[in-house]
Amino acid sequence: MRVMIKFAFPVEAGNAAIRDGKVEKVFQGIVEELKPEAAYFFPERGERAGLFVVDMKESSQVAEIAERFFFGLNARIEMVGNGAGRPPEGIVRGTGHYSALRVMFSLTRNPL
Repeated sequence: MRVMIKFAFPVEAGNAAIRDGKVEKVFQGIVEELKPEAAYFFPERGERAGLFVVDMKESSQVAEIAERFFFGLNARIEMVGNGAGRPPEGIVRGTGHYSALRVMFSLTRNPL
């Protein structure tokens, strides 16, 4: 299902994330794993913002995709498309990646 992911993150948090390589790490992971068919970056309301258009294989990916932006960049996101909803069992499947995120970002606290 094709989904548009719109994101924005504060300039100060973005500056810190750029300095420590987190922005590159988050976007590289998104590009490698989700293979967006389009990506746009622009300023919006004084923040860094952008859009990715991706083909989400399962609705349970909503949490995994969202957390990359929340946890990795302290970003606000919106998902628009035909399939961002999911059944209750998809919620449980969707949260199974949290352990991997902790390792990926090597965080015990949110540094942003």
